[in-house]
Amino acid sequence: MRSAVITARAAATFEPVGRSVAAARGFVRDTLQGWGLADIVDDAVVLTSELVTNAVVHAGTSAEVLCLRDGDGVRVEVVDRYPEREIPLRDATTAVPGPDREGGRGLLLCAALATRWGVDYTASDKRVWFRLQLPDRPVGTRSAGPALPDEALPVAENRVRVGVAQTDGVGAVTVWNDDAAELSGYPADQVAGKPFTDFAAWPHTPGTGTGIAEALLLSRWEGTYGLRRSDGRTVPVYASHLRVRDAEGEPSTVCLFVRDHERAVLQTPQRATAPEAGSGPGESRERATDPFEIFIGSPAPEDLDGLLQRTVERARDMLDADAAYLLLATDDETELEVRASTGLASARQRFARVPVEAGTGRYGSARMPSVHEDLAAVPGAVPVLTGTGMRSVVTVPLKVEGRLTGSLGVASESPGRYTNEEALRLQFAADRIALAVESARLTELERLRRGSLSFLVEASDLLAGTLDRDQTLALMAQMTVPTLATWCAVYTIADPASDPELAYVLHEDEDRIDGLKALLAKVDPPEPLLAPGARGWSAPGEAAHSTALRTSLRSLGLGDAHSSAPGTSLATASAVGGETVVLPLVARNRVIGMLTLGKPADERFRQEILELAEDLSRRAALALDNARLYSERTAISQSLQRSLLPPELPEVPGVEVEVIYRAAGEGNEVGGDFYDLFPIRDGSYGFAIGDVCGTGPEAAAVTGLARHALRLLAREGFTGPAVLERLNAAILDEGSRSRFLTLLYGELWPQENGGALLKVVCAGHPLPLRLRQDGSVEAAAEPQPLLGVMDDLELYEQTLTLDPGDVLLCVTDGVTERREGTRMLGDDGLAECLAQCTGLTAGAVAARIMRAVERFAADAPSDDMAILAMRVPE
Repeated sequence: MRSAVITARAAATFEPVGRSVAAARGFVRDTLQGWGLADIVDDAVVLTSELVTNAVVHAGTSAEVLCLRDGDGVRVEVVDRYPEREIPLRDATTAVPGPDREGGRGLLLCAALATRWGVDYTASDKRVWFRLQLPDRPVGTRSAGPALPDEALPVAENRVRVGVAQTDGVGAVTVWNDDAAELSGYPADQVAGKPFTDFAAWPHTPGTGTGIAEALLLSRWEGTYGLRRSDGRTVPVYASHLRVRDAEGEPSTVCLFVRDHERAVLQTPQRATAPEAGSGPGESRERATDPFEIFIGSPAPEDLDGLLQRTVERARDMLDADAAYLLLATDDETELEVRASTGLASARQRFARVPVEAGTGRYGSARMPSVHEDLAAVPGAVPVLTGTGMRSVVTVPLKVEGRLTGSLGVASESPGRYTNEEALRLQFAADRIALAVESARLTELERLRRGSLSFLVEASDLLAGTLDRDQTLALMAQMTVPTLATWCAVYTIADPASDPELAYVLHEDEDRIDGLKALLAKVDPPEPLLAPGARGWSAPGEAAHSTALRTSLRSLGLGDAHSSAPGTSLATASAVGGETVVLPLVARNRVIGMLTLGKPADERFRQEILELAEDLSRRAALALDNARLYSERTAISQSLQRSLLPPELPEVPGVEVEVIYRAAGEGNEVGGDFYDLFPIRDGSYGFAIGDVCGTGPEAAAVTGLARHALRLLAREGFTGPAVLERLNAAILDEGSRSRFLTLLYGELWPQENGGALLKVVCAGHPLPLRLRQDGSVEAAAEPQPLLGVMDDLELYEQTLTLDPGDVLLCVTDGVTERREGTRMLGDDGLAECLAQCTGLTAGAVAARIMRAVERFAADAPSDDMAILAMRVPE
């Protein structure tokens, strides 16, 4: 790698915080996809996630991620700044750490997934790297011939004409280009709408019953036939047919044809196998064609689905059948899964499973070739064909090294169609493709496994990133739709005695959500069983079928006229008409909910998808239970905190009062700061604003003590100093639970002349500020000792008068100590802000002060804040 030519480079640095792991995964995924390396993205993301986690979480340093690309692969390096934390060496006597162990999984994954990996140390950092080799695959040209001398090239006319014709689903001509008109002598307007068979002279090949009409229905065909000209002559042409469908799903066939001696223009070259060493020229010619290529055609499909679909189409054509299908065996060979079919109705659900040896609807002809002359005589012998109208069928096994890997079947609507000779021919073909099918299946399983691992890593990260119950429910549904299912419903169970409740519904088509939710609301929820694994649930499908039936009757005037609209009912029925499974959400050995996944009509789940859904449900259940516990704790905490806040503030005659309160900390409604305003006796009111040392629940406990003690003592007739001295004694009596307390307490008497008389005591609290009508600002009290420190306090109260238009502003130190770097708002900054509030109401003054405090610094406030503004109207 060091000597390879680097063709692309990308780097990023991530801070030592948990969210950096997800950011690093996104960086690697975006980089590799931008380079067009989708084949190795999943492996690279999983390995990067583990290595960055080691750096930013376990080593606690920043991590630099470097992606280097060369001609053969990609190298990803993760650098941390903790070289002392070495990678442990393992000798022959050391046991291999298990995959479930908390540490070391990243190195195990490197050894399992990477082509090469290693660790480089320097004095300042440690560099863990891995390399992923690009898979071998053809790029660009699929096939090519050698360079030839001019005299060896095929002969063609000076102008090579390629006729293009297109036929509709019944074989009538819809397209006829100029070259087709030149080759046939018929202009396009004379050909349009007529059967293509009128212009093709079909030479029936001995041993086959395929004619031009049948050839037009095949997915792909190449060969020679005659083209009838307008002058009565027949011109031999070489043609290539391709069956296609338009955006509405209507099939048609595109036909290309050239003069027969110019067939090299269209003919697909056959790929020959290399002759074995020592073989003669004759042997080389005999072995020049691979039997697999003879059956499948060239080039062979590169993906499993394409290979299986080509297989069933060729098997159907080979035996001139009406339908064909292919099933693949599960890993334990106890079930067969439908993977491809042709000529069967859509009711043959893909990924449907049937047992091989025993059970209801078992597939009894899987391990040996079998011919069923009439399925009507043995109903259920081939469950895949039940209800399709097929009468005779020949089935053969696909085996690799004696192990059953699948079954291939060819069927006809006529009874007695097949004999043992057809079974032998089909078995010969199945033997040619079995190994290729198994290899493609294993490749697909490996790709799915790696994709599943990447999916679960990102899902776990998302679920761990929130403790909000509703957001967790939404994430559960959004991760499954459309990746795992077409629609999803989440049920929650509050306690063992409660019934399941429909909590969230999602469909990949947003227009279907409301109808789906209404349908599920009418269906009894699934039974909450503790048994692990997915189980089928037929209730939504049955309800959908019933809804569709009622809609059909209503359209004939036989149903309930008050039912929902037909279009909505039918669309909803189609949306849930496929397979539906239920996975329990189990946490702490209790079912706390159920995850329901569904497919639309005529679709089923793959077993690999169900296994992935089970893994996701286990993670989602723990996340949901943690969110539930956190929500309950938060609700209790907030309820207790709200009990510490004063009730609605009383209206004070002739005085405007406004309070703004902000508690620091997520989920806190009350902290160490508090305020209160309450009537004491006729015509007088008490007010207070204070700050308990610290924040959170411990400070809130002292807050409750102070607020309730102030009200009680003030209403007993004690003066301001006496109230605070007794409160000081109560705080000291708390012992180790006591907290320092700064407090501004005062009593207010509105005056008949429009002013207000106040008596205040400022015990260690930021001094109240008085704003006069002329814009001047001054302190309205003198500082005195704070509470909760000394036993004997000698406090005194000060008297002041608010004239009409005057404002008294009281704040806690969370306001004055608001910081931005080394700058602090301070008393002078607060006074400057207050000086700009002349003529404003009490509410406007409080709002402007709070806005100025919030804008002073970009970070969220780290301390509680309270603002109490009182103003005498002019």
